[in-house]
Amino acid sequence: MTTSFRRKAAAVAFAVLGLTLAGGGIAVAQPAAKAPDAVQPAARATNSQPPVSAQSARLSRAALKSNVSTLAASTSIVVVNANGTKARGTGTVIKYGTGQYEVQFGYIVTSGVFVATIGRGDACCIPPAGEVSVAPRLSTPNGVFVQTRNSAGTPADLPFHLVVHTS
Repeated sequence: MTTSFRRKAAAVAFAVLGLTLAGGGIAVAQPAAKAPDAVQPAARATNSQPPVSAQSARLSRAALKSNVSTLAASTSIVVVNANGTKARGTGTVIKYGTGQYEVQFGYIVTSGVFVATIGRGDACCIPPAGEVSVAPRLSTPNGVFVQTRNSAGTPADLPFHLVVHTS
């Protein structure tokens, strides 16, 4: 009798497994409901950095000259207001155009890790919605380029927090 019970239990288990797989397969095979046509955001203007200005190059050289020690590992934090002024932290901020910022440090950051988020410089309120992108600054070894955009993808002046870690 135990052999018969075991065979029945195994048959029931396989039947349940088969029905489960068949039911899942049928659900997956059904055509998906067509999503309503969504409005596409405006095309992004450009993903290139503006040319390095003479002021930026001068500030970069001065910052690198002032830092005489070689850092093994370093983490720098800067909070920047939407208008390009530094709220707190280290570094020099240069605002190029709408949503385009350069942050320079006193050491080379080209092989560093850059993390940025939209955020206010004060203790009030939730920051505006938007996007932020970071990259090493072209032709400036101690600079980070930051681009901010609104939720539609259009360049916009937004406040941000930037963390740079080098090792």
